[in-house]
Amino acid sequence: MADRGKDSVDVASGVEVGEAETPRQRLLARLAEAARRGNSKPGLLTGARLLRELMPGDSGFGDDPLSTAGDGPRELLGRRVSEMQGKKPSVVREASLGALQVWQAVSEGRGRGRGDRELAIAFTDLVAFSDWALDAGDDPALELLRLVGKAIEPPIEAHGGTVVKRLGDGLMAVFDEPAEAIAALQEGNEHLRGVQVDRYTPAMRSGVHLGRPRKLGGDYLGVDVNIASRVAAAAGPSEVLISEAVCERMGGTSGMSRHWRFRAKGTPQGLKVYRVGEAE
Repeated sequence: MADRGKDSVDVASGVEVGEAETPRQRLLARLAEAARRGNSKPGLLTGARLLRELMPGDSGFGDDPLSTAGDGPRELLGRRVSEMQGKKPSVVREASLGALQVWQAVSEGRGRGRGDRELAIAFTDLVAFSDWALDAGDDPALELLRLVGKAIEPPIEAHGGTVVKRLGDGLMAVFDEPAEAIAALQEGNEHLRGVQVDRYTPAMRSGVHLGRPRKLGGDYLGVDVNIASRVAAAAGPSEVLISEAVCERMGGTSGMSRHWRFRAKGTPQGLKVYRVGEAE
């Protein structure tokens, strides 16, 4: 007679169990194996990925190191899930990261998940640059971008700002005070009046928002960065737009005019935007 205490392998699940295991324990082992096999089924995996696309938040959370950088609980859990599941796609991995993705979105919606330092975030770009560059070619476009950099970056530095990154024909910068950001952008607009390449005189549109972006390395991320970018995109040539948060810090809207037609996806509903420079 076989020893009842001796270990054996469950044929259905491949899980090592004792011969004295109860039917319930054997059933659980079989269910665990079924879940493991279903974890990589193409149909279930595709459904899990599509569900993440429909969920609020960053559907790429956990798929790259940048999205889980930081010491917050979501980032730590995201890294742990990625390490445990590895790079191999699985339903469990998608479901786990999806839950963290929603958690991140809800936290940011409540004002959490942001940085601990308030900053004025500024974005700029050049009006009609892409169309002109397409006709002018690479060499004139590069020459223009160099001249634009020399015109607008010194005022940013002079007003205590830091260029976070250059974005083709624009840039992102941060300042301690929104008044300094506005002054730097207005000076940059003045300097650009003397720049011309191949019959193109650059006109910069820009925007400023006040918030608490999350810092990751030398970059900043988060809802406040998105708002600043959308505000800048709504500006006209040589125009500086600012959010209502900037107005409040500066003590009101004296000398400013409301930009009534502002509508932008990804910004809080009813966000008020004001003009501090006249469009040309």
